[in-house]
Amino acid sequence: MNNKYILSLIALSSGVLLSLMIMSNSYLASFTTPLTASWITHGIGTLFSLIIYILYSSKNPLKKQSKNKIKLQWYLGGIPGAFTVLLAAMTVNSPLSLSSSIILMITGQIIFSVIVDAMGWFGVKKRRITLVDLWMCFLLILGSALLIIGR
Repeated sequence: MNNKYILSLIALSSGVLLSLMIMSNSYLASFTTPLTASWITHGIGTLFSLIIYILYSSKNPLKKQSKNKIKLQWYLGGIPGAFTVLLAAMTVNSPLSLSSSIILMITGQIIFSVIVDAMGWFGVKKRRITLVDLWMCFLLILGSALLIIGR
């Protein structure tokens, strides 16, 4: 099978897991608070990641570690994830609902990604914004508005 298809399947699975995560976090937040739900979710994620790391490192000793040091700023990637969980738990339990929250999150991700590509932020190779990119963003915003307003 082509690597492109496998990666597309992984990305699709990631989207399904994102929806399930947001739904379960918002359900947990309805019994507690969004902040407590975020703490519980990230605590469970940390434990699960630690288990995976221990299992992986027992098969591959750490002797082969790279000599390059990771910059401290790259460890801060979890902060947007924490805010995503927190804000999603707040919006899903509002009149906005799960599908509207998901579509707005994806819209924000795509528009921000186009801006990052255009500016070359985070070490990404600069890429010009094309008319197709602008048309895609416009249709995405219009579709999001129809989904939210059309209820």
